[in-house]
Amino acid sequence: MNNKLQIIGFDADDTLWHNETFFRITQARFAELLQDFTEPDHLMDRLLAAEKRNLGRYGFGIKGFMLSMIETAIEVTDTAVPASVIAAILEEGQEMLAHPVDLLPHAEDCVGQLAESHKIVLITKGDLLDQERKLAQSGLGDLFHGVEIVSDKTPEIYDRAFRRHGADGANSMMIGNSMKSDVLPALDIGAWGIYVPHGITWELEKADPPKNHPRYRQIADLGAVPELIAEIER
Repeated sequence: MNNKLQIIGFDADDTLWHNETFFRITQARFAELLQDFTEPDHLMDRLLAAEKRNLGRYGFGIKGFMLSMIETAIEVTDTAVPASVIAAILEEGQEMLAHPVDLLPHAEDCVGQLAESHKIVLITKGDLLDQERKLAQSGLGDLFHGVEIVSDKTPEIYDRAFRRHGADGANSMMIGNSMKSDVLPALDIGAWGIYVPHGITWELEKADPPKNHPRYRQIADLGAVPELIAEIER
């Protein structure tokens, strides 16, 4: 029996490089800007609700986050939010869009090593321009055999992505920090789902892990990936 994996997929944000940390920093700044109008906990609840209802309009990423912050600021101030606060929110978002890429531990070595032995594909969701920028700045772009920047991550999207690069779910693996987006949909099409916790997870990406699934694994960091793959393919 041939256990060789044909496609290994990697998530990008908070799997290969830091991302959610910058959202948390901006949220703290957002709370400071609106501290005269509402309590931080209430503000964060309203912001999360705005993000959730706006996903279908704006998708994932910093630009949608900026618009949700502005919408929330308008709501919690009963439309009285000062223009200076709106300007500060836009400035915070623009700083996020320009922030240098900070690779996570073992990311470069892991991707570089696997690129020599397997076909690896980046599968990430978010704003097209921002994800392309981060990939280019990461120095990892040339190592991937393919890049899929998608609007969402569902079993159907994974199935199409893997097939587009020459494999089906049974011969594929997805590695990422989101149980909801990276692991569970991949398992649904028969792929391996490898969970690499980041430590900071957006509320809308949280989900319970599968129970006793034969193709689910959790590892501490990307440094464990090559050994795990060797074990699976043995």
